[in-house]
Amino acid sequence: MDLKSGYPFWAIRNGLMQAFPPLQQDLRCEVVVIGAGITAALIADQLLQHGHEVAVIEQRDVGWGSTAASTALLQYEIDTPMRELAKRHGLDAALLAYRACAQAIEQLQELAAQVGEVDFRDAQSLYYASRRRHLRPLLEEFELRSRHGFAVDWLDAEGVAKDYGFAAPGAILSTPAASMDPYRMAYRLLGRVQAQGGRVHDRCRVNHIESNARHVHLRTTEGINIRCRHLVMAAGYASQRWLQQRVARNRSSYAFVTDPLPADALGPLRNTLLWETARPYLYLRSTADNRLLIGGEDDAVDVPLRRDAQVDRKAKRLAGKVARLFPHLPIQPTFAWAGTFAETEDGLPFFGAHPQWGPRVHFAMAYGGNGITYSMIGAGLVRAAIERRRHPLAQLFSFQRLD
Repeated sequence: MDLKSGYPFWAIRNGLMQAFPPLQQDLRCEVVVIGAGITAALIADQLLQHGHEVAVIEQRDVGWGSTAASTALLQYEIDTPMRELAKRHGLDAALLAYRACAQAIEQLQELAAQVGEVDFRDAQSLYYASRRRHLRPLLEEFELRSRHGFAVDWLDAEGVAKDYGFAAPGAILSTPAASMDPYRMAYRLLGRVQAQGGRVHDRCRVNHIESNARHVHLRTTEGINIRCRHLVMAAGYASQRWLQQRVARNRSSYAFVTDPLPADALGPLRNTLLWETARPYLYLRSTADNRLLIGGEDDAVDVPLRRDAQVDRKAKRLAGKVARLFPHLPIQPTFAWAGTFAETEDGLPFFGAHPQWGPRVHFAMAYGGNGITYSMIGAGLVRAAIERRRHPLAQLFSFQRLD
């Protein structure tokens, strides 16, 4: 599955950071994780740190799928506003999901400090009304979050103009938020997994899976057999091919990064994640070396050749939108790319077993706009399932909500 187009910045910046050995003989293991992007890396590392025997199997190079195309805005806000999520699943469930995402950012910060050199930076999130008719729902969202203890401030049009220098009817300023290099994080975590006794094998494609009440059997395209007690399917958007039930819609998102800009010119954008109420939404953040990383222009294209052909045009449209917000900034795409992402109906991910495969196959589908924070939550959720412990989000993030 071709998950990206163009020149993803993280892969260009970092290259292939570490080589991992091919799998050359049959393998028995407690837990096998299929995939080696940021989701798989977070899950594999957490399992290993808590005493589980882990092997990671990846069909490409590490981080070379959607992780290389991620823009890595780490927010607790879900693409589905809290007030809408509360209408769908109840207020308690909405609060549980939002609070878990906020806690996940703190967990990611702790993990980044442990592994080091992943450009993790604290930030704040500015969610602004794209149009005047969006103001009332946004203010209702602010009031709901404020009432339930989230750290939010309201900026009216004058406040947005004064503090950020662009025109918007109003905005929610919130913490916690952060950014990082997701590609480096995946490599650093999987390097730690390997160094601490886990196994990581890239360039190894699984083409057959059987599961029963006692174990899971896998076979690779080279005919190598793998047997494990638990399988974690963390292959990103390619995971859907292992399910007969369609659980999400694949879409394309487009992004580009500028050359480094003067820090004083960036001003508050240096430590603010910016996104809007329009759908699809424009979003941007800075990088550790003062570039602006800008994304959006999402569409329903799921054909790689059509997506490839649109990268430059979409980047120019994104640049034009940001230039209108911040005319003093030289917004010129240096590297531009597109990546596949998936949307679920309610904006929530799926973690856990699916009836098609039984209880020993755990899916980790961190779908949505804040997939990395979902992945951090999912690492604990998958571990709880393997250890046969209850997790407060197990039901909300399960496939059962599709029934």
